[in-house]
Amino acid sequence: MATAQQLLTAFDTLLQPARFKDYGPNGLQVEGKHEVRRIVSGVTASRALIEAAISAQADAIFVHHGLFWRGQDGRVTGWMKQRLALLLAHDINLFAYHLPLDAHPQLGNNAQLGTRLGLEADGHFGDQDLGFIGEAPCGAPVGSAPLLAAHVSHVLGRAVQCVEGDGRRLRRIAWCTGGAQGYFEHAIAAGADAFITGEISEPQTHYARETGVAFLACGHHASERFGAPAAAGWVARELQLEHQFIDIDNPA
Repeated sequence: MATAQQLLTAFDTLLQPARFKDYGPNGLQVEGKHEVRRIVSGVTASRALIEAAISAQADAIFVHHGLFWRGQDGRVTGWMKQRLALLLAHDINLFAYHLPLDAHPQLGNNAQLGTRLGLEADGHFGDQDLGFIGEAPCGAPVGSAPLLAAHVSHVLGRAVQCVEGDGRRLRRIAWCTGGAQGYFEHAIAAGADAFITGEISEPQTHYARETGVAFLACGHHASERFGAPAAAGWVARELQLEHQFIDIDNPA
């Protein structure tokens, strides 16, 4: 058992949120019970995740996408009321870490995705150095854009949208999970032959065709399923707490 404050201290020490300029508050977003025995981790603080955590008798939820974002409507109505009502009625603490969870060098979304794809970063790029880049692993089935897309699809269990570029051999692969399509130009400047992220917008197709650098969109949710359970699991082991990851399916 640990206190909610001990849990917050452990997460802050691990993820160092003060280092980041983020889109919303990192840390404890909704205060619940004082004592914590069981943590549920997930990608997004959706009503479905909160309901699943209640069924799992969780005292705390740890997510990548929390409830509060810069510029959002601050009124507690509709879906926001429903989510908050469940958390408050069941006295559940909600912890959320956005960019700090993307960036952690071992347990973060980018590091964990790289591990599953057999990629190891030797450099960083983009705003706040969130993007990862490294050599394509020797002997791995990632030497061309179609092969890399097939590999990513197999690992993540979902189809990948791929703009192949000029068909070059892939020597340097860059990646940044979630909605990081805006980092594509930074990845190109960093010397990438291919860039993996969660989403694609209209301009990236043209950049890929005109620069020859392949662009792969593998799903926002699918690319960010690994950081939350890794970080929450690590802290749970340190504090001797129970931990369960609950994946709420999301096609985005």
